[in-house]
Amino acid sequence: MKLLRQSRLLHWSIALLVCFVTVARGADRPNIVVIMADDMGYGDLSCYGATALSTPHIDRLAAGGARFTSGYCSASTCTPTRYSLLTGTYAFRGERTGIAPPNSPAIIAPGTETIASILQRAGYATAVIGKWHLGLGGPDGPDWNGDLKPGPLEIGFDHCFLLPTTNDRVPQVYVQDHRVLNLDPADPLWVGDKKPSPDHPTGITHRDTLKMDWSHGHNSTIHNGISRIGFYTGGHAARFRDEDLADEWVQRSVEFIEKHRERPFFLFFSSHDLHVPRIPHERFQGKTSLGYRGDSIVQLDWCVGELMSALERLELSENTLVVFCSDNGPVMDDGYQDQALEKLGTHRAAGPYSGGKYSVYEGGTRTPFITSWPGRIRPQISDEVVCTIDLAASVAALTGQTLADDACLDSMNVLGALLGNSGAAGREHLVQQDNGRSGSYGLRAGDWKLLRHDRGTSRNLVVERELANTDVPKFQLFNLADDPAEERNVLEQHPEIAEKLQQQLAAIIADGRSRPTGAEK
Repeated sequence: MKLLRQSRLLHWSIALLVCFVTVARGADRPNIVVIMADDMGYGDLSCYGATALSTPHIDRLAAGGARFTSGYCSASTCTPTRYSLLTGTYAFRGERTGIAPPNSPAIIAPGTETIASILQRAGYATAVIGKWHLGLGGPDGPDWNGDLKPGPLEIGFDHCFLLPTTNDRVPQVYVQDHRVLNLDPADPLWVGDKKPSPDHPTGITHRDTLKMDWSHGHNSTIHNGISRIGFYTGGHAARFRDEDLADEWVQRSVEFIEKHRERPFFLFFSSHDLHVPRIPHERFQGKTSLGYRGDSIVQLDWCVGELMSALERLELSENTLVVFCSDNGPVMDDGYQDQALEKLGTHRAAGPYSGGKYSVYEGGTRTPFITSWPGRIRPQISDEVVCTIDLAASVAALTGQTLADDACLDSMNVLGALLGNSGAAGREHLVQQDNGRSGSYGLRAGDWKLLRHDRGTSRNLVVERELANTDVPKFQLFNLADDPAEERNVLEQHPEIAEKLQQQLAAIIADGRSRPTGAEK
């Protein structure tokens, strides 16, 4: 009997231990939702000081979590930031990482370690829903009428539902996993960079038919009354209506969350708001005084509210880490006459910062950055430096995954800062870039910011009027503590600091990595 009692006691002890370990593992493996806005500036949300509009759902996210005042994306244009978020590597190290054209092949090679593959290895269901703009297909580019691979599914995502490029570029179709959704084989899709026939309607030849006029560059193929960059024909049954994008993203995302509610999941919700062409759904049009750009912000806020409501309804909120960020800073006239500039009023899209999209001044890469995890992240405002490029190493640490030395070369483990842990530090330094592999760089180290303009020009200052190219010296130095708007170049007053930062930036670029080697890092 004594032996039997001991056996039963051992059995129950083991069972309790298994339960404890299971619960502990569940707590250590929260669901992860990354919500990326498009072209949103530091000052575009009411929780970051905007008064011309209200963003209650994002404000609620910020009020319950950590709102960062030094949260960054790594580049001031979309493709390089998205590349670095997924790979944990600065985009200037990669090939073809500038703004991707419509027929770009896959920019991230199959088998590359990404935030998705890290989490997939940790047992997560993974999905990207929304804007992709990282190319599809092999070296010859996408086979729009066949299998669109390699793509997201070859770099760690189990599922994707995509806007394949960006919506001012053709084609206006959805890609689900490896295929164009609803494509009729009898009406094949053709995409090219040259006019397919002399009578092909464009924004130039049929300008009087447009419901939104172009201002520069966006005057090729017309779809839904809007002319785009590039040409395409066919695929009519597969084409979407711009006004319906946000609703589609939300519906597909909620379906993914519902399907995978019983296991850890990673959702990359990659919004197209507030990128051009800004055509929010009719129910949001006219909701702000800022024109369609402001209306698109309100639409994005609604999207966030719908995702949070789904998590609450499914009782997943307490075990879900949500990260809200943007792919780059703001721009007003980016190719369409949508009155974003004319209706700007006193709204300061970049907040107190200079520059915006396409610029390495702070307004180009310092953006809204919020983390929320009810019961785990206490409400706070953090001034720690964190960046979208750090998500890969940080979620690896969160889920107990080891990074190989040749993976995620610039991603820093700033998990403690992201979770708002007391005393946890963010980055010591950050390289910012504009687009592609050459042009302009910024290096922030503490309060100091060095700018290096290899082309001798930069898109700079102007919140009340549009960004413009201006001539600048190759190097500039600013003290962000005293001069957050980067208006006073103090390089001549601090030559030693400027020289040190020049050498540090050059070394980071030349070394091919900035993340320390070693599994413990």
